Order: sequence, then C-alpha cells, then structure tokens
Amino acid sequence: MDKSKRLFLKSKRSFRRRLPPIQSGDRIDYKNMSLIIRFISEQGKILSRRVNRLTLKQQRLITIAIKQARILSSLPFLNNEKQFEKSESAARTTGLKTKKR
Repeated sequence: MDKSKRLFLKSKRSFRRRLPPIQSGDRIDYKNMSLIIRFISEQGKILSRRVNRLTLKQQRLITIAIKQARILSSLPFLNNEKQFEKSESAARTTGLKTKKR
C-alpha cells in the first residue's frame, strides 16, 4: 500500500462513549441538591461546560439553579471554611498583642 494512502486510513481503535451527566428524568431545579452538588467544585465554583460535558441549554439551567440555591441559602457562595478559620485565628492573635513601654 502507498504511504500517501496509508495516511488517510482511519484508526480502528474503539472508544467508550461516556454517559450523559444529566439523565432524561432528572429535573434541573434549585431544590434538587443532589444534582446541583455534582456541578460545583470543592471551592464552591460552578464547573465549566467542558468539564461537565453538558449541552449549552443544560449548563444555563444548572447555573440558574445554583444561583437560586445560593440566594435562598441552600448553598454557600464560597466553600472556604479552612481559610475562614485561619483568618479568624490570625485576627484573634493580632488583637491580643499589647505594646510594652
């Protein structure tokens, strides 16, 4: 076989098709916390569409549901409890120091 023809042959490697993250029966709603939590990072950020493998419409609906849940205090805006504890303890120690004369 020619080298020029060999370049255009498709590889016969099989691939595994990924399952969609949102099934047809799942409702995208601010009340559906088990669904919403899957699309938020550990820091509380909304994951991108590329990472989630969602369609544009699904990503928009997820984003709206997450923002509604945050406004209704079902979800925190930020998930940085460790950083909050560190800054709180640092503020306590700096407030306790007194100047010696």
